[in-house]
Amino acid sequence: MKSNESNFIQRLHRQKEDALDYIVDQYLPLIKGVTYKVLSPLNNTGIVEECINDIFLSIWDNSRTFNGDSSDFKRWICAIAKFKAIDYYRKESKKVESTSNVLELKSGKSIEEELILNERRAELIILINQLDPVERDIFIMKFFLGLKSEDISKKLGLTKAAIDNRIYRGKQKLNKKASNLKLGENRI
Repeated sequence: MKSNESNFIQRLHRQKEDALDYIVDQYLPLIKGVTYKVLSPLNNTGIVEECINDIFLSIWDNSRTFNGDSSDFKRWICAIAKFKAIDYYRKESKKVESTSNVLELKSGKSIEEELILNERRAELIILINQLDPVERDIFIMKFFLGLKSEDISKKLGLTKAAIDNRIYRGKQKLNKKASNLKLGENRI
């Protein structure tokens, strides 16, 4: 029996390979689009390809946890693709950041200045992680991934005004927490 639109979810639950083939054929463009949107700033097609493969592996490994119909399945794999791509982006950004830190040292800044900057960045990341999950996701998409408020609103199902308000309130929270920790003059 081959997988088709009406039985691929059940066959995937039973770990039938033809179900995965069907999913790749049907949903590859969607997964590529989501992955490319997040990882395109890295300008590395190898990372995009690796991430896509990892997404399909996650779908296969977690298939038994999925309960729903084909429209729920589409949302489920989009969520897997988005979060897997964000994980890849974070991992690659750390590699780029460590490389850029070495280059900055060569640029003439003192080691003390570099250490202070790195401590402030680490403290800022800790503060961002203390935000509510939705605000944290908005900050990551806006300031780390460079997405526009309109794009974020579409992804999260919120209005653009709600996104802008959450950014404003999030900045206020971060400023307050930063001043409580006496992080210095640099505020968001």
